[in-house]
Amino acid sequence: MLNFLQSLIPWFISHGIKIILILIIAYLINRLGGKVIERAIRKGVRDTTKEATGKRQNTLIGVFVGALKVIVWLVAIMMILPELGINVGPILAGAGILGVALGFGAQYMIRDFLAGLFIIIENQYREGDVVCLDGTCGLVEDINLRKTILRDLDGIVHHVPNGEIKKASNLSKQFARVNLNIGISYKENLDKVIGVINKVGKELAEDPQWKDLILKPPQFLRVDDFGESAMIIKILGETKPLKQWDVTGELRKRIKTTFDKEGIEIPFRQITIHQAKD
Repeated sequence: MLNFLQSLIPWFISHGIKIILILIIAYLINRLGGKVIERAIRKGVRDTTKEATGKRQNTLIGVFVGALKVIVWLVAIMMILPELGINVGPILAGAGILGVALGFGAQYMIRDFLAGLFIIIENQYREGDVVCLDGTCGLVEDINLRKTILRDLDGIVHHVPNGEIKKASNLSKQFARVNLNIGISYKENLDKVIGVINKVGKELAEDPQWKDLILKPPQFLRVDDFGESAMIIKILGETKPLKQWDVTGELRKRIKTTFDKEGIEIPFRQITIHQAKD
């Protein structure tokens, strides 16, 4: 034990202290660099609204801080290895040969990184947005250069490689729309129905509980179709991002209640059965 301590103390003085200093400096660079990156992005990045700005800033901060951590700790490890008596030259040479050997397999990872870079630069979507990626829809919980993580309404988490995304549909950027179709009976007075729908939409937009979520009151747009048993009325309005589903649900409830009071029929498909005589 005494011999071990006698050999450890000189090593610690010549190498151990350097390793500790490298770790401390790497930690401080990560902490200070992360704060500098966050402050610069908070000050320099702006979007159309305060909410959109926050999403954009959080996404960029996560990507750049994550990249900084990887770079700093890789450099720190390469500086620590010689202090442990490990020659990094053969490691770097081996890594180069291994990189060539794995080049074909790594092309998919490179594709993911490039696709992720363009997604972030072009601001296609951000953390907190609701998106559909090739039919997979959900809330963006995290996005980095390699993949996007979505959580759908069932709570299922989907990991989508950025390089496999062919079409990204953002359901919550800048504004969202109430897009509602309602069927009414052919016997109803169309002008009366239009007046009732517009009145309900206007009252909803003026309600203190809902007015801050609605940008344009839901209003009658057109008669969208003549169905088998109903005229299809299309209603459009604009809301803040992610609020379209709440507003649409409340609008449906109010329209149903008002139609009942006004005696306006919302028809449903019926089947008439004729009994054959013997």
